Amino acid sequence: MQDYEYGRIGQLAKKLEQFEIDESIIEQIMAGGETIRKNATPQKKAQWLKGAMDRMDTLLDESTRRAVRESCACCLGGKRLEISKQIAKTNATLEDRIKAANEAKFVFGNSVTMEDNGKIVVSFFPEGLEKYRCVCLPKASEPVSVTYCYCCGGHAKHHLQIALDKKLTCKVRSSALSSEGKQPCTFEFSINE
Repeated sequence: MQDYEYGRIGQLAKKLEQFEIDESIIEQIMAGGETIRKNATPQKKAQWLKGAMDRMDTLLDESTRRAVRESCACCLGGKRLEISKQIAKTNATLEDRIKAANEAKFVFGNSVTMEDNGKIVVSFFPEGLEKYRCVCLPKASEPVSVTYCYCCGGHAKHHLQIALDKKLTCKVRSSALSSEGKQPCTFEFSINE
């Protein structure tokens, strides 16, 4: 495997390989990634990652893109993991666990709610802000595919599955990156029965 100095690019390459994506497709997706250094400007990193997501959108089916990006999630251990386990341990019902997850801002951002249709929604920002900013790619200068956002979706899914003791499917509802800051980062989760 090619060496990538910048961690997020290296992580993407590693996950593409773990999902046994054809080597020629990985090479196309990762084209130029080796030239992005740790000390590259945030704008340059964002531009390369935008291009990689565009290439993924073209070369991979949706379920594969989601799975690869969800597996790139960070912040899966430590205090967040402890909090998620504690939610499951100390709350008996799904409703109580969702309420506790909603109160765990350190893990889930702004809110965790359940809609009447049974969908669980995690929002990292409150509604009504003038502008939303992606904390992962704050210097993106143009819309980035929601494919990128499944990394954060994977973070929320990981902890929510532990907190709720349920297997979940993630869907990006809205994204600060794809909407150029006009919409918050919001993820919808369905319980896999």
